[in-house]
Amino acid sequence: MTLTTQQRNELRERMQREIDGLEESIARLEQGLNPVAPDAAIGRLSRLDTMLNQGINQSSLSQSRTRLVRLQHALKRIDDPDFGTCAECGEAIPIARLLALPECDCCVECAE
Repeated sequence: MTLTTQQRNELRERMQREIDGLEESIARLEQGLNPVAPDAAIGRLSRLDTMLNQGINQSSLSQSRTRLVRLQHALKRIDDPDFGTCAECGEAIPIARLLALPECDCCVECAE
């Protein structure tokens, strides 16, 4: 089944909203990665806690950047005739899967 114009428009809007949200999230995460100065007037445990949180933020930042790139790529190719077709088996990817993961290029069976 080929995606309708309405489905493509809905996907386009959803991807753009997710891209905007990810860009905001990435900006916040980047601000939280400033190094903790050794002479900062926070206790030892607070410093360790801050460093642990920075590690978590770094991981989230990496995942967010990866998803952002994948969504931007999907948005660029949304008007391609084969968008929404599984790259492995060639079957149509269900619209529910595309709405949940618009950057996916495989159906559930092939993705497993």
